[in-house]
Amino acid sequence: MNPWILWSALSHTARLSTVLQILLYLPLTLATLSTPAFLLLSLLLSVHSFIHGTLILLWGSQLLSVMQVPMHPFVLLVSFNAFSQSVHPLLSTAASWWGKILTLSGPTYVAMEGLSSLLVAQKVGQVGKELADEAESYQFGILIASAAAYVVAAWWIVVAYPAAATSPLSSTLLGVALTAFLFLTVIGFRLRRTNIVESSMLSLFLAYNIWLCGFDQTSFSDPASSYAPLLSNILPHLQTLVNFITNTLPKPVLVALFYRLTILQFASRILPTIGADAWESGDSTNDGWDGRPLQMPLQTSTLTRFLLTYRQLIFVMVYSHLLLLDPASQVWWRWANVMFTLLLWSVELVVSPDGDDVSTKWKVE
Repeated sequence: MNPWILWSALSHTARLSTVLQILLYLPLTLATLSTPAFLLLSLLLSVHSFIHGTLILLWGSQLLSVMQVPMHPFVLLVSFNAFSQSVHPLLSTAASWWGKILTLSGPTYVAMEGLSSLLVAQKVGQVGKELADEAESYQFGILIASAAAYVVAAWWIVVAYPAAATSPLSSTLLGVALTAFLFLTVIGFRLRRTNIVESSMLSLFLAYNIWLCGFDQTSFSDPASSYAPLLSNILPHLQTLVNFITNTLPKPVLVALFYRLTILQFASRILPTIGADAWESGDSTNDGWDGRPLQMPLQTSTLTRFLLTYRQLIFVMVYSHLLLLDPASQVWWRWANVMFTLLLWSVELVVSPDGDDVSTKWKVE
């Protein structure tokens, strides 16, 4: 067998093992020990991820993904041993400060998710517009797909409404979000600064967040308050371990984590194309909105390289922050994400250049 295939399989298996270990170890520590122990483990994993990303940046060898696998159990044992007896004051202080950093970084994560969601929606809309310009058959398919997205989003919102609108304030926020989305869609169509593909993608984003606000909290156990004892259960029966893992991993956190990391990944792939597209003016001295600085491709490429190199660090920090939030806090951060994204979209509709003649086919008459 080709050695490259074997090495590739080993490397991908090591990466998958790293992800699964982080997914399990953090809520496991939060459930079985305490919040300070969880924060210490998160801090150690973050330091390790930062060193790992820096080595990748300097060395770039795939061997690093295999070499780091034993580090995660070692860090977990260090955290368990540190809190198995009297805790050193320095460790308690470090864990406390790390918790404050994670809490204060919450708005940054929300802004990154909202900005990335809008960026991906706009990129999909741009691709859809380019396909519509190529052939009439593509236009029909895009219209059908966009209509299906609208229908799915509407059905999703209707299904999620009873659980999401559990208080007068949440009902008001839901109504404001839906009304703002409809008005922005009509305004964007009228000004020829958006299309149905972009609007339908944002409708799915809105429906997803509304659904997550009303996620059935009884379908998972809070890892900080309800868990099965660890040692006495995993030793007798393997099934008990499976049940323990199932009850320890909070479902809404996993859904939010998967979406946030996925949308950041897509946005990081889109960023290098900004500045090299059709908006770029041939005259580099143009100071108008349509003109872009020559450094933009380099800046976005550098940002993309940073995000991809330190994606494991971002993974640990985002996951730790989500685990620290109680269900009520997650709901309000979700509404903040919706409002922030709609605000970004409204600003983008105002400052974007007018659509060209081809975009008239997307205009709502």
